[in-house]
Amino acid sequence: MKKYLFVFFVVGLFFVSCKNKDDLEGIDFREEMRSFVMKISEYAKDKNPNFIIIPQNGQGLVTDNGEGNGSPISSYLSAIDATGREDLFYGNQKDDVATSGEDTEFMLGLCNVCEANGVEVLTTDYCYTHEKMDDSYAKNAQYGFISFAAPDRGLSVIPDYPNEPYNANNQDITKISDAKNFLYLINPENFSSKSDFISQVSATNYDVIIMDLFFNDNQEFTKEEILSLKTKQNGGKRLVVCYMSIGEAEDYRYYWQSDWKEGSPTWLEKENPNWKGNYKVRYWDPEWQSIIFGDGNAYLDKILSAGFDGVYLDIIDGYEYFENL
Repeated sequence: MKKYLFVFFVVGLFFVSCKNKDDLEGIDFREEMRSFVMKISEYAKDKNPNFIIIPQNGQGLVTDNGEGNGSPISSYLSAIDATGREDLFYGNQKDDVATSGEDTEFMLGLCNVCEANGVEVLTTDYCYTHEKMDDSYAKNAQYGFISFAAPDRGLSVIPDYPNEPYNANNQDITKISDAKNFLYLINPENFSSKSDFISQVSATNYDVIIMDLFFNDNQEFTKEEILSLKTKQNGGKRLVVCYMSIGEAEDYRYYWQSDWKEGSPTWLEKENPNWKGNYKVRYWDPEWQSIIFGDGNAYLDKILSAGFDGVYLDIIDGYEYFENL
């Protein structure tokens, strides 16, 4: 009996898998993600022309063939101000381990396309050995990239090395191309309170802060609090940019409904096995996009209302999930 149940179960899984694939027939997943980012950009810049759009990873969207030798997609490149790239020189296989030459070369080719088309590149290498952190900053500087050597993949600490941010300065940073460095700090678990977070971040000289809209998932930062973070300790002005995932839904966010599960809503896909509570989404679905932007309760609209200078869009490479189904 168990044998037949197992066969039925496998056949059932195969049927569901085929059904899911048939349901996705004819969708250009890369173009759908380009379109989503471009909609976000148009909407945000209509409200604030200086608002900065920074998609993280997913550089395969910048050319027609997803490689550095392809033709640039000008409509997409003109919609973004910068691009984030993780693991360029360290961390792709393992934290504090150099990324393979082949992987670096591939990512570098696409990052160079961005730079050549006026799109700044912000890189995050995951390394904690001081010599490797120094090497990361030096290598990124060779290509004109703005970089951050993150000692913690959880992005929960202000690094104590180097003592001052790489290329620290007291200049006023009014656009992303002015920046010489940035701090990527989206997990506040090591801070005792919102005021402690604000106090410690204010005491730094980073040109750009990438942070979350919420402290510990439930306390939204106010416009006044964000404004207080826009001055470096040395008096120079800086940019404060908000992290927002658009390729996954997170079950700890304000928009999450208690009865949601895989397949319900229909745009909600499988949980990411590497990040508990994060679920892949059919990001082209109008219902999901309405959660991200379009009215006062939408995620992007909250970010705009809080006075952030820009948005750092994550899981842009979510198209890969669907391409590999």
